[in-house]
Amino acid sequence: MEVRVELSRIIINEAADQQIIVLKEIGGDRSFPIVIGVNEILAIDRRLKGFMLERPMTHDLLANVIEASGGMIDKVLISDISEHTFYAELHIDFNGRKVKVDSRPSDALAIAVGVDVPIFVDEQVFEKLKI
Repeated sequence: MEVRVELSRIIINEAADQQIIVLKEIGGDRSFPIVIGVNEILAIDRRLKGFMLERPMTHDLLANVIEASGGMIDKVLISDISEHTFYAELHIDFNGRKVKVDSRPSDALAIAVGVDVPIFVDEQVFEKLKI
């Protein structure tokens, strides 16, 4: 089962290499942090604030390539956690052909925020985080 989540908080500390983003269950109480890099957190922050750059950055470029190839990103799924590492997928629709693309959560979230698609977490991730 997939649980819809939202970006609850982003914590930017430019003096550190690791940044934190918190995902929270929509309509529920569960949440968890994901540690990501400074480039990805700044890309997410820029998108949330609506800042557009003159030229596309990497996450913009990937979304543009998918769109130019006839694809549409349906959703982002945080699919698993293993040994403190989160895994994510981009779910893309190419004219009815569904494709899942493995991604780092930080990149998937930056893309999701940029193209305004829903973010989901597999229920097993919440279960594993309880342990």
